Amino acid sequence: MLICGATTVSGSYTFPKLLAAAMTALVLTGCSGYHPAPKAFHEAVIQPYQLDAGDRLRITVFEQDGLTGIYSVDQAGYIAFPLVGAVAARGRTVQQLEATIAAELRKGFLRDPDVSVEVDRYRSFFIMGEVGQAGQYNYVAGMTVQNAIAIAGGFTSRANQRNADITRKINGEVMTGRVLISDPIMAGDTIYVRERFF
Repeated sequence: MLICGATTVSGSYTFPKLLAAAMTALVLTGCSGYHPAPKAFHEAVIQPYQLDAGDRLRITVFEQDGLTGIYSVDQAGYIAFPLVGAVAARGRTVQQLEATIAAELRKGFLRDPDVSVEVDRYRSFFIMGEVGQAGQYNYVAGMTVQNAIAIAGGFTSRANQRNADITRKINGEVMTGRVLISDPIMAGDTIYVRERFF
């Protein structure tokens, strides 16, 4: 039995009929390797931004010029902050990181620190497949798949222009799903633009 989308083929067939059924199944939605985006995939884009390696942060400690500056989240998911040392940033929101740094500074360094954290530059996204220039690009808040494709030189003449596959890390788990080109992307996403079948 061959199942693809809503198409079901079963029973006894000659070779030409089986071949025709297989070709029909492939053409219908390009279901070879098709993975619809899981629910968590779409929910992730409306959740508060979670920091990870590659993010660059502007951290301000009011009235403390020596502590205020630009800090990068390293590959281990930490920032190196003066006085307190390594502070875990991976998986935290900017508000959670503010609270963590303030709490660390209260441990014998500052009486009542006022800490502000904002993302100065987001980690990159990656795009592959049927685009003009596959590679790594700077993410900007609010980007869609279509924006990412435009930055990468647009579609090639062979590209499927309706949707794309995205691989995304959500709560520590790597997921892949197919989305429309109007869907938003996230920092750290890997986008794959497939070749069309006809």
